[in-house]
Amino acid sequence: MHRLAFQFLLLAGLLAFSPPLGAQARAAAPGRIPAELEPVARQAGTIFSGRVLSVVPARSGSPDRIATVTVSLQVEQAIRGVKAGQTFSFREWSGLWSGGERYRVGQRLLLFLYAPSLLGLTSPVGGESGRLPIDANGQVVLGKSQPPPTFGPPAPLRIVPGRLPVKEFARELRRLREE
Repeated sequence: MHRLAFQFLLLAGLLAFSPPLGAQARAAAPGRIPAELEPVARQAGTIFSGRVLSVVPARSGSPDRIATVTVSLQVEQAIRGVKAGQTFSFREWSGLWSGGERYRVGQRLLLFLYAPSLLGLTSPVGGESGRLPIDANGQVVLGKSQPPPTFGPPAPLRIVPGRLPVKEFARELRRLREE
């Protein structure tokens, strides 16, 4: 009797902490943004795809200044807060680079950036969760194994692997915003 009760409680616990089947199916459906990216998109002040043009570290000349890195990208697909074709630059705290967040000249990414802070700094929403690579065919790469953040929430996303054309991804993001 105790064994049956234990098995029932174990099953109930597993069901309570697993995502609903509908959410898994929705995340895997072609042409849809994974459900895990919806909160990332909602928190982002700027969303776009682009190619990294330059990465310039700024050394702090005095102890009261924050060391930063300025990243400039050519905007390819504007989604929120930028215009297609513009060069967009943002400043990021250089300490993020020691945690593994780096940019390379020529790299293509879809970025979900927080609105700039009072100091003018920003970063991708959720760290690696807000930086999705774009492959040579112009498709957003979903489900890349993402390392856990070195500090603080949110936890890395667990997205169903796949690829989605950037234009289709942008269309789905705009549709999501209208909902």
